[in-house]
Amino acid sequence: MPCEGCMERDNVSTSATMEFLLLGFSELLRLRVLLFLIFLIVHLVTLAGNMMIFMAVVMEPSRPPMLFFLCQLSAIELCYTLVIVPKALLSLAVVDGSTISFLGCAAQMHLFVALGGAECFLLAAMSYDRYVAICQPLHYAAVMSEGLCLRLALVCGLGAFVVALGLTAAVFRLPFCQSHRINHFFCDVPAVLHLACTQSYTPELPLLAACVLLLLLPFLLILASYVCIAVALLDITSSVGRGKAFSTCVSQLAITLLHYGCATFIYIRPKSSYSPARDKVVSLVYTNLTPLMYPLIYSLRNKEIRGILRKMLRRKKTAQVN
Repeated sequence: MPCEGCMERDNVSTSATMEFLLLGFSELLRLRVLLFLIFLIVHLVTLAGNMMIFMAVVMEPSRPPMLFFLCQLSAIELCYTLVIVPKALLSLAVVDGSTISFLGCAAQMHLFVALGGAECFLLAAMSYDRYVAICQPLHYAAVMSEGLCLRLALVCGLGAFVVALGLTAAVFRLPFCQSHRINHFFCDVPAVLHLACTQSYTPELPLLAACVLLLLLPFLLILASYVCIAVALLDITSSVGRGKAFSTCVSQLAITLLHYGCATFIYIRPKSSYSPARDKVVSLVYTNLTPLMYPLIYSLRNKEIRGILRKMLRRKKTAQVN
């Protein structure tokens, strides 16, 4: 049952006039300037790193499937940080928090969930690519064709967009109480659900369904792929060959553990265990440090990316000499 003080909302008037107040890190007044500078530097480095990988892969004439998926991953991370971080920086610059409109909050939530979900699906596609490369090396070129890669990329994007749209619509159809103060630095799903005037667990069902589709299903596919890869590695008698095959999976394993660890901690739990302070810290890692780690891990661990970056630097030096 709705609680007292809930507002009767009609969709037209609410979307035009209702606003939320993002409190951000208002409790950390003394650290505001320091946090702003740290987040700004991390944001700029993240943008530069992902943009560098994206441009390097785009400029490469021959792109194997793994580089194609890395290019899409970098594009997702660029959009991901641009959706969240600027508003977080604004919340640090404004003492009393920053306001966001009803439609703006819904759009931010939808883009955040859609991009995060697309990343989960993409990690599953990348694990399938590694499975084919290690377990079926003779058929790799035939199976991982350009057409299949394009279809996988399209399915990842559209599937996440549809699931995110359903979740966002379900969240913003709920009645909200008089307090529209979101104790977060962006419109995250648990933070907005915490404002809903309901006494049951029914509003959490769309979030649970989205977690199953966007987190659990891709994770099971990734797990199945790497179980098959582990079995195949055990059949390799040469330790050198086993180490070479395993090294191609290390980067994606690190990214998968980092991504799913934070996402599982935030979203797969009951509303009663919601903790604003703890969620903000984990979301801070999830939305700022994780996108920063992606280009660092892939540029250091992936030989093809390192080779492309070296070629870019040689071209730049040659152009400067000329």
